[in-house]
Parts: sequence; structure tokens; C-alpha cells
Amino acid sequence: HIDIPLNEAGRRQARALGVALAAERPDAIWSSDLQRARDTAQAIADGHQMSVQFSEALRERCYGAFEGMTYQEIGERYPLQMKQWQARDVHTRFPAGEREAETLHEFHQRCIATVTGIASAHHGQKLVIVAHGGVLDCLYRAATGMPLNTERNFSIVNAAINRLRWNGEQLSLVQWADDAHLTAAGLDEIDRTHPAA
Repeated sequence: HIDIPLNEAGRRQARALGVALAAERPDAIWSSDLQRARDTAQAIADGHQMSVQFSEALRERCYGAFEGMTYQEIGERYPLQMKQWQARDVHTRFPAGEREAETLHEFHQRCIATVTGIASAHHGQKLVIVAHGGVLDCLYRAATGMPLNTERNFSIVNAAINRLRWNGEQLSLVQWADDAHLTAAGLDEIDRTHPAA
């Protein structure tokens, strides 16, 4: 939940994503309220002269005391909890930090309820939702039936395009991790036509 801004590479990726989605016709754009997601969503919204709706419920998982620490620091200070995290124990709650940590099960429930709630409120419409890697992990698993406690065997790529369909009852996967717009040649073209401020 730490509100980390995009770095220069992230800003380039956001601009490339905005260009890649320029031909789309979204009915609404939603985003996590954290700055890195907000800025990515704004790069998309600018191409459509649309506003972005923000939701705290689209934030990344809250890791409690782990937030702001490296993997090495977590392993040294919290070796048992680190092992539980690596084992994908869905009910482990990490020690509290500035905020109380969510279990993987709680986080998954929050993500799916939030996204399907937004989709239900915009039934039949095309949405853009900008979130975080953990949220995407939950959505992929919900759409494919992959259990939460199994190791990830799919990619999560920053600023990639992932397409899902909601039929009112179930999420299904349409396309995953399309990052063709993030190739070096594509970013060079974006940078030439949309120089950084």
C-alpha cells in the first residue's frame, strides 16, 4: 500500500499503453487510488478525454510490516512468516506495520468482489481497470480456476493488456499479458511523438 510513484521506465510504459489503447472505446476507466496506478490510468484516459474513477479496493495486497522491506530483510526478521509466504499459505497474516496485513484469502476475496462489482455496475460495457500485480494474479486465477495456493505459472507484465470477460456470474480469460506495445522499437516511437515533460 506504499504510494510509490512511477519511475521514468514506468512513465514510458504508461504512455505506450495509452497509445496502444487509443483505438479502444471504453465506457469507463477505473483505477486503484495509488499514484502509480492513477498515473497509468490517466495516460489512457487522456487519449479518450475521459475521467478516471478511483477505488481503494483496487489496491495491491497489504503486507503489513513487510511493506518497504527487501526479501532478504523479511527473511532475516520474519523467517517463519517468509516460509509461509513462499508456500502460499492462504491464511497466514503477516505482522502488522503501519497497516494491518491481509491474508491471501482476504485479498483474493477483495479483488474479485471489487472487479466483479464494477463489472456488474457497468453490465455489457467495455471497461479499463488499472490495478496491480497481485490483483492481476487474483483475476487470472479466478478466470482459469487456478488455486490460490499453487505457484504462479503465468506472467504478470507491467503495463501489459489483459482482457477478461464477466458474464454476470463468472470471469473468463480472453487474452493475457499482451505487451507488444512495450517493445523497444515501440517505446522509441512513443518517445519521439510524446516527449517526456
